[in-house]
Amino acid sequence: MNWTKLTQAAIPAALQAAKGTNFRRFAGTCVIAALLATGITAAQVITVDTRTGAVSNTSKAPAANVDRRYQQIKPTHVALPNTELDAKTRLELIRVLQSEQGFAMRPFPRGHKGLTLVANGELQPAGEEYLAMIIAQGTSAKPGERLVLSDVKIDHNHMVFLLNGGPEGKHRFLRHVEMGGGGGATSPVIRDAGQEPTGARLTLTFEKGVPGLTGQEVKALLSPLISFDVKTPIEAFTDTLPDKLKEAVLNHQVLVGMSTEMLLYAKGQPETKSHEMEGNMPFDEWVYGKPPKDVEFVRINGNRVIRLEIAKMGKTPEVLTKDEVEGMMRTDGTPLTQAAAPHKTAIDLGDVERNPDTQAPALPPSLSGPGEKMPNANERGTMKPVQFPKQKPDTPQPGATPDGEPEAQPPADTQAPSADGSQPATTTPPQQPASQPN
Repeated sequence: MNWTKLTQAAIPAALQAAKGTNFRRFAGTCVIAALLATGITAAQVITVDTRTGAVSNTSKAPAANVDRRYQQIKPTHVALPNTELDAKTRLELIRVLQSEQGFAMRPFPRGHKGLTLVANGELQPAGEEYLAMIIAQGTSAKPGERLVLSDVKIDHNHMVFLLNGGPEGKHRFLRHVEMGGGGGATSPVIRDAGQEPTGARLTLTFEKGVPGLTGQEVKALLSPLISFDVKTPIEAFTDTLPDKLKEAVLNHQVLVGMSTEMLLYAKGQPETKSHEMEGNMPFDEWVYGKPPKDVEFVRINGNRVIRLEIAKMGKTPEVLTKDEVEGMMRTDGTPLTQAAAPHKTAIDLGDVERNPDTQAPALPPSLSGPGEKMPNANERGTMKPVQFPKQKPDTPQPGATPDGEPEAQPPADTQAPSADGSQPATTTPPQQPASQPN
């Protein structure tokens, strides 16, 4: 749908309808505001066809491709009982679940809102909103880390689980109360270091009230987010990864694109670490193995493996730089960038960063008109080899070598100007008198 044409056609009609009563004026104003807001908020993607020169501007942006750890979960299929939750079942359910431990299958954000899971339904939020919550609030538990159900609260149609102490600090008011005797010395009622709470909140909602569930049924409903199975730390972490990446970690194999956490689970602590610079990019070099065994040099920038060099005895070192993990960690399994069509060119809106080591600089601005060719137009913006000036031969300066050979005298037939300045006077060396015969 072309929002520009729709807006241009709808605005005059709305203004014509608004010429009536005050209500019509108000309605016309609302229609105009809604159309303008819709046209502005629509995302724009510009595509240029290099064969025909056609420019297409669409308001439909491609779907966001976020990390698979923040994508929507697969709903569970747990048979819910038809009986209501009575007082006895409520107390038994709290006794079974409270202080229970499990492993996080997804990142849990901090904050009072937390995550909301619908029984046998979807997770809210998911996708970009889930990632935005993690960035804004911080992470309470990463995938594979241990979680403790510190408290369980059951309401009419939902259950609230406070994880790792919850997002709210206990005794918030008593922290500011101190007591003492008659000597004047006081001590706080709550003795703690004043640490901020780092827990999380998880809400499990039901459509028609909380039914008479057992502890195992509640754990099955929470299985997409929390695993209550008995596992080792590496099993708990690898269960959150794709199958191929999980196999690589369990086989102690390093892949370019791994995070440092994946690398530590796969290989453990390195033999040596070093911090180096390549150009303007700092990186860490982790070395695994010692000769005569294979030696792996893992280069890390930030929190990702960007280069892997495998050195084997008697063989040429193998260098790997292609990211193999990024595509597996995306929601649809595709890499970050897709190759554009051969006859189409995508234009990036905004500032474009260039690598000075691999990309030529952009052409400088010009005052020439469209289609006008300036002299040496093809040479603008290109780098040429540096031309050094030719070195002139060294000429002796007068008086430069006082102790060396005598300076050369000017030739004898040089001309000197005459006294009146009209004709140059020719100076000739004096002739020796001829010898007379005896």
